[in-house]
Amino acid sequence: MFGLFDAIVEAINNFLISVIEGNLRSMFNDVNTKLAEISTDVGATPQSWNSGIYSLVDNLAESVILPIAGMIIAFVLCHELISAIIDRNNMQETDTFLFFKFFAKAAIAILIVSNAMTIIMGVFDIAQGVVAQSTGVIMGETFIDIEATLAAMHETLAAMNTGELFLLMIETALNSLCMMALSVCIMIVLYGRMIEIYLYSSLGAIPLATLTNKEWNMGNNYIRGLIALAFQAFLILLCVGIYAVLIKSVTATTDIHGTVFSILCYTVILCFALFKTSSLSKSIFGAH
Repeated sequence: MFGLFDAIVEAINNFLISVIEGNLRSMFNDVNTKLAEISTDVGATPQSWNSGIYSLVDNLAESVILPIAGMIIAFVLCHELISAIIDRNNMQETDTFLFFKFFAKAAIAILIVSNAMTIIMGVFDIAQGVVAQSTGVIMGETFIDIEATLAAMHETLAAMNTGELFLLMIETALNSLCMMALSVCIMIVLYGRMIEIYLYSSLGAIPLATLTNKEWNMGNNYIRGLIALAFQAFLILLCVGIYAVLIKSVTATTDIHGTVFSILCYTVILCFALFKTSSLSKSIFGAH
């Protein structure tokens, strides 16, 4: 009788252990997979991420925004010329270099505005290069050996009673749901950033039209915001890398309840950090 009861308990325990190991394997696989996916998505330029959206934004910027930027250049140059005339005592103090500087500014302003999208995409190409170089380092440091981790935990799981295993199964199941929520958060951050890039790029010609005028801060602020938006990708990748390192550091412990709780805490922290990358990047580069 007792032998039958022990066999039933053992069968239940084995079933619970297999479910727990399946949940843990799924969690650790998600970490490795998400890191690989994020490194690909976050390093994509606006052209490669979605060529259709980029084509739409490029056409609108050239056909709608560029003429407005041309009018702004004309206004800025006229304002500078009038100011120079007044400063020179209504041209009583003539300086030929003044006219040379005026025409040079006009030429530079026209050149910048006519190549606005090229300049903007160039900034993102530089940021993509930084992300690509960082990916190799982060991927090498954060990859979790799933099978080795589970093998180290198996003895600890086998020593637990049925109640502990059932509780641990619920905990790992909840963590799996949190991983799904994390995937949604990552998608929101990545997609939201890319849409912001397209919106930011579409109006780029207007602030760049004021770049040659020292009294207008619009162009300088735009460049800082552009750099912040481009290098937000590096911060996102770094956040996920730190998350993977933290999880890797707790997988070797024999306290599986503590491991599961730590993973849950780290997941919540990562979600918070991902949403903070935008404001942090703008703060670093002085964009406002």
